[in-house]
Amino acid sequence: MNWIIQHSERLKFHTNLKEILNPVLADIKSYNWLISDVEFISDKYLSINHEEDFFILSNENFHEILNSETQIIWGVICGFPKNQEIIIDKNNLPYTEENDSIWENGKFQVENAVIEINAFDSTYTIIKFKNKILSEKFKQYFDEAIPLNKFISRL
Repeated sequence: MNWIIQHSERLKFHTNLKEILNPVLADIKSYNWLISDVEFISDKYLSINHEEDFFILSNENFHEILNSETQIIWGVICGFPKNQEIIIDKNNLPYTEENDSIWENGKFQVENAVIEINAFDSTYTIIKFKNKILSEKFKQYFDEAIPLNKFISRL
């Protein structure tokens, strides 16, 4: 239930969250989000900025990003059901650059996250699901997505 996208005709640019999450948007409409270690380019002002290390966003705030032309270059985006507390260690925030754990199948940087998206230098998008149904919907939409373990075995 862990995928990597290297190339996709569906993506205008890598880690376009609106498109990446498109196949599961209805299922995650009430999720809250943690965004950490982020570098991005956007066509408009967002409630996240480059001065902070992490952001906790309600679903409404997260939709500001989804409804913009925002490219996440580096960063970690974690989704949590609304009724679940977001538990993070501020001294050990999720990150992508030089973090080998993002390549580990089934390894989530925030234990109680149910979705984790890692933007890797506008080159790869790694997405992990704990929910099999969401994972299957994602794969049906992105048939070009490669199982993370198969991608790693090629390296």
